[in-house]
Amino acid sequence: MSAHTKTIRQGLIAATLVWVFAVAASPGKVLAAGFYLYEIGTPDVGLASAGYASRAQDASTVFTNPAGMTRLNGPQFLVGIQPVYYYQVFSPNSHTTKTGTDGGNSFVPLPSGSFFYVYSLTPKLKLGIGDVTYFGGALEYNLNWVGRYYLQGATFLGNSILPTIAYRINKWLSVGAGFNVMIGYLKEKVAINNLLPRLPDGQLRLNGWWTAGLGGDIGVLVEPTADTRFGIQYLTPVSVDFSGTPFYRGVGPGLSAVLRRRGILGATVNIDMTAPQSLLGSVFHQINDSVAVMADAGWQNWSAFGNPEIGIDSNNPKSVTANLRYQDTFHLALGTQYRPSRSWILSTGFAFDNSMVSATSRTVSAPLGNNWRFGAGAQYALSEALELGVAYEFLWQGSPPLYQTTKGGPVRGTVAGHFPSANANFFSINLSWKSRQ
Repeated sequence: MSAHTKTIRQGLIAATLVWVFAVAASPGKVLAAGFYLYEIGTPDVGLASAGYASRAQDASTVFTNPAGMTRLNGPQFLVGIQPVYYYQVFSPNSHTTKTGTDGGNSFVPLPSGSFFYVYSLTPKLKLGIGDVTYFGGALEYNLNWVGRYYLQGATFLGNSILPTIAYRINKWLSVGAGFNVMIGYLKEKVAINNLLPRLPDGQLRLNGWWTAGLGGDIGVLVEPTADTRFGIQYLTPVSVDFSGTPFYRGVGPGLSAVLRRRGILGATVNIDMTAPQSLLGSVFHQINDSVAVMADAGWQNWSAFGNPEIGIDSNNPKSVTANLRYQDTFHLALGTQYRPSRSWILSTGFAFDNSMVSATSRTVSAPLGNNWRFGAGAQYALSEALELGVAYEFLWQGSPPLYQTTKGGPVRGTVAGHFPSANANFFSINLSWKSRQ
């Protein structure tokens, strides 16, 4: 085999690996322990998610614990919006082998918010509907940055529509459940090294693929006393299976010919991913008329999300399961509410999530560290029916290190360094309405 042929074959392997791993590791914002948002524009932002499954004080319980709908009197509605600002800039060190920029601030602000509605069929039987994006995110690096052969940019979102029902079995026990109809969207781009110095980089793109998946949201609420309640929320896994034809641009003639002979150009690509299951336990206790405390403990199954099935429908069909070495995560939160008057509720909270990636498995498409959350918020009763809420949360990740390289060696290069002072800022505004009946 000639050196030139070996070079072309190496380019083919590199291009295929670019597609497999960059697509399979579709990135997200700095969301909880992985690509999961506790922040959905509701009063939970001011509590750093503490009391998530047990608070049940407004219509957002449609998602956080559908069983909590039995605590709401009459119809209720909540809508929230949530501007977000992220900061995460890569700082390469001397082990980085490709020239280029640091990528700039990689996280992309996306519109965020939610709405929820609860209707009472009877005092014991409630129906709910909600719409929320709690899963996914976006990254956008400079096109000529040092890690361009691993990723240039991506958007991966899962918007959930949540029809739910809840029933109070007796004075102290309620159950609820609903469907999680997830609409998935995937867009991605990555540079391809054409190997020949006279040729600029090519590019592989996934130009906006859509899919839908179905899962469940199950909740239990236990109220042993009027002042204490325990909640459990279980989100089932949701299969989000994407399919489409990648678009290649600027690929050199030699590499293009090899890709065409192998049936990769024009082939349909299937990417089968799983939005992870999660289990959250929560407690709420009203100490007196003014003060309440709450806490959470939870688990998310990110190891399943890190093993997507990748397939190519071509003359030479291929299918692999990419092992991205993601790990399950655990969540802890503490919070408190203080009511200085009938019109005001003040809140604050703290939470911790370990990272879904270890230092050795961190990549430019999942540049995530441990998450420390600090939240504060206020709710003000405009009238007996309307309540306005504002909240702020600061999420700190420290300075996650990164060392990413592949068997492609000089084709894709080594990206090494860290993300100094990675953080996110969530600003939540919500309006809640309840019937005066």
